[in-house]
Amino acid sequence: MGVDGGGSKTACVVGSESSVLASAQSGPSNITRVGEVRARESLHEAIRRACAAARIDPRQLRYACIGAAGAGRAEIASVVRNMAAEVIPGEIEVVGDMQIALQAALGEGPGVIVIAGTGSIAFGRDAQGKTARAGGWGFAISDEGSAHWIGRTAVAAVLRSADQSDLSAQQTSPLFREMKSIWKLESLEELAGTANSNPDFATLLPTILAAADSGDELAQQVLAQAGRELARLASIVMRRLFSEQHATVPLAMAGGVFRHAPMIRELFYNEVRTAHPHVVLNPEVVEPVQGALQLARRAAS
Repeated sequence: MGVDGGGSKTACVVGSESSVLASAQSGPSNITRVGEVRARESLHEAIRRACAAARIDPRQLRYACIGAAGAGRAEIASVVRNMAAEVIPGEIEVVGDMQIALQAALGEGPGVIVIAGTGSIAFGRDAQGKTARAGGWGFAISDEGSAHWIGRTAVAAVLRSADQSDLSAQQTSPLFREMKSIWKLESLEELAGTANSNPDFATLLPTILAAADSGDELAQQVLAQAGRELARLASIVMRRLFSEQHATVPLAMAGGVFRHAPMIRELFYNEVRTAHPHVVLNPEVVEPVQGALQLARRAAS
């Protein structure tokens, strides 16, 4: 079994040595963002749903690999492992979410993966096995280009624009109208109040994408900035691991921001390609949970 425990959803795949038997999703299981109680509920629900779809009992699982944000810290990995052990009696490996994403994208080979979901990070490995990362230091101070970062940056852009122009114009802007519908707001003052009460900024991503599609310049500027931020993360990792003389560097993307925002995908690739002409981009947005399943299979063999 492979599990990808994220900040917005938990994906689980049950497989045999050679095939996928079933998959399922549940709510978020990132302990840092939602706490242990909610994370446990989501993790157990995803495992039970996937096993039910595969028509097996969770107690039949022999090996499981769980990718979790923050699992590089022993205390986080231990908590996640104990949660899973409540329903899985078999061997459980807990690794960082960036590790399962890299595995899904590149297998054992060299290259770079950039993840942009609720949070963000760039992670890579060279031909000798040396690894490097950039970003991913948490939503309060980092996670550039993530859904959380995009939502927070868009709110700041709306309020800054209101300071510089006619407030009534901002009240009717496409971006603000979209935000009002999600956060149930009536005024810019309410927007500021909600933004300062530790909300889930990632929930604003669909509204920002919709506003950008309708021609809202602020929304388009925020998405363009997100693409550039993600490209910077990729560039940092590539400079640390690969020389400019390197023949090719595989580059892959994962996460809902890349999946749902074509504008960000295109700008991200163009920015990286300009700085690193030897990059070869995988145009498909990879599913990290497949990397978790691969690692579970490797442990089983």
